[in-house]
Amino acid sequence: MIEQDTIRLLRECDAGVKMGVESIETVVEKIHNEDFRQILVDSRQQHDRLDRELQQLLERFQDEGKEPPAMARSMSWLKTQAMLMAKPCDATIADLMTDGCNMGVKSLSKYLNEYKAADEHSKEIARKLVDLEEKLAVDIRGYL
Repeated sequence: MIEQDTIRLLRECDAGVKMGVESIETVVEKIHNEDFRQILVDSRQQHDRLDRELQQLLERFQDEGKEPPAMARSMSWLKTQAMLMAKPCDATIADLMTDGCNMGVKSLSKYLNEYKAADEHSKEIARKLVDLEEKLAVDIRGYL
């Protein structure tokens, strides 16, 4: 049970990191304010570091991880494009990113509760990812 929950939690973290990175990559070049852009660049680097740690753990369990659900990726991309066409500004990007961070925190918190038997290292990675998403949401509030 411990190994099964651990792998499941790691897979969800993997999908969450990938979704976060994709979201940042989609909008970062559209940002006008340099400070705002730098916040996203820094967050992307933190996501990458966490992803490397995550991939090492997945390899240890001989698991390939998980891609974000295609429907979630598509809906995120469509929403982003539509909102940026309607109102192409930094506040729109901050709004989109905040929503994404909040969804990530909610999902990962749910998985932490669902996979209670996961090992502590995997739970710590999930908590780090939650903290990263919460911090990003706070850091970009000034651009809403």
